[in-house]
Amino acid sequence: MILPIYIYGQPVLRKVAEDIPTDYPELKQFIADMYETLDQSEGIGLAAPQVGRAVRVVVIDLNVLSEDMPEYKGFRHAFINPHIVEYDDTKTDSSEEGCLSLPAIHEKVTRPTRIHVQWLDEDLQAHDEWIDGYLARVMQHEFDHLDGKMFIDRVSPLRRQLIKSKLKALTQGRYRCGYKTKPVKRG
Repeated sequence: MILPIYIYGQPVLRKVAEDIPTDYPELKQFIADMYETLDQSEGIGLAAPQVGRAVRVVVIDLNVLSEDMPEYKGFRHAFINPHIVEYDDTKTDSSEEGCLSLPAIHEKVTRPTRIHVQWLDEDLQAHDEWIDGYLARVMQHEFDHLDGKMFIDRVSPLRRQLIKSKLKALTQGRYRCGYKTKPVKRG
């Protein structure tokens, strides 16, 4: 089932998501719905708060980038209760990011290129790895959602000021995108 993507201004996007128990009701179906929603919206990552649930679940599909980045061919994974344990700040990279919850807004964000992450996979097997490169960026972006943060929180105050009117338009429901959304209720 395709779920609506919550747009900037929705309170759930600013909540810190909770770890889920391993017996979370219909977890496999929720993950399948998240993948279907991600596919329909043509994104590469989706965090549970973006579909209205303040739980620590993320799906990432980098297979769509495999023509330019062959190392991600077939990469489609769910991350349950993920946590970034450590950032390796010795090398950073600045790249443009966008977000399904912030349609038509793109800004350069500087992030470490290597992170230490712990999570459970769809079979509830534990993983503890250092991740680097583009996947590290995507994980940081998606895992920020689980901590109530968005990429716009990581841009300079000047850039934030320059996009203020675009952010206001989102909270007022003035935006266009090609996927199902849940805008902020007005009135």
